[in-house]
Amino acid sequence: MNKTMKTIKVETAANGVAVLTLNRPEKRNAMNPQLHVDMTEMLEGLRYDDASRVIVITGAGEAFCAGMDLQEFFTDLMKQPAEFDRITRMAIEWRARTLHLLPKPVIAMINGYCFGGAFSLVEGCDLAIAAEEATFGLSEINFKSFPAGSVSKSLVNLIHPRDALFYGMTGRPFNGIEAARIKLINYAVPKAELEAHVMALAAELAQKDPTALKCTKEGYRHSLNMDFDAAISYADAKISELTLAQNNSWRTQGIGDFLAGKYQPGLGGPKKD
Repeated sequence: MNKTMKTIKVETAANGVAVLTLNRPEKRNAMNPQLHVDMTEMLEGLRYDDASRVIVITGAGEAFCAGMDLQEFFTDLMKQPAEFDRITRMAIEWRARTLHLLPKPVIAMINGYCFGGAFSLVEGCDLAIAAEEATFGLSEINFKSFPAGSVSKSLVNLIHPRDALFYGMTGRPFNGIEAARIKLINYAVPKAELEAHVMALAAELAQKDPTALKCTKEGYRHSLNMDFDAAISYADAKISELTLAQNNSWRTQGIGDFLAGKYQPGLGGPKKD
């Protein structure tokens, strides 16, 4: 898929990696109402686009995402209560459930400023890699507010209580190295190396079986809220789904390649003939 909308654009490479760019660099890619509409439509399209096997989300210019557009979202839109409710629901939905349950891997490539509501975007992605020089922050406390909407839940999902409360209550900014320490992201690399790292990771994932990736995501996401017995039952159902979707190839080819000496778990993929 190659598509440009008012606030975002997508370019899909031949290797199956789709790069979705938040494209409001003049506003540090802050999320205005139009961006929420565009993201909802674009993610729906990517869900069914077979050419896009892995999605990388990043920001144009020097920012990843500066959170909500305070003027357009919290001032202008407040004058239209029904529209404010509609856009708010949309803003929460795509960053939480849509990204969580998208049947494809999603990677956040955090190239710069990442503030407020962008934390929920990061948490919604399956993996997150940042530039060491990127700047993160929960600055809501500095204007007499708090990390509201889906942000508080995102903090609970990812970050230790001590770190979440420290940064939520002080509003202090921190860099990519600290973001990795508190597990907001997977790891950080120098900004000059960020794109190469993320594109290599995305290309690696694009070579995996898509149904197996889907089941990996769903097995994790849904098991979070299940007790042990329910999680085991759900995993059994997902194995049946995987077997049917692949025509049993995870056994005949996957395990079969191991038994034939073509694959050694932990030591790489199948050997090339």
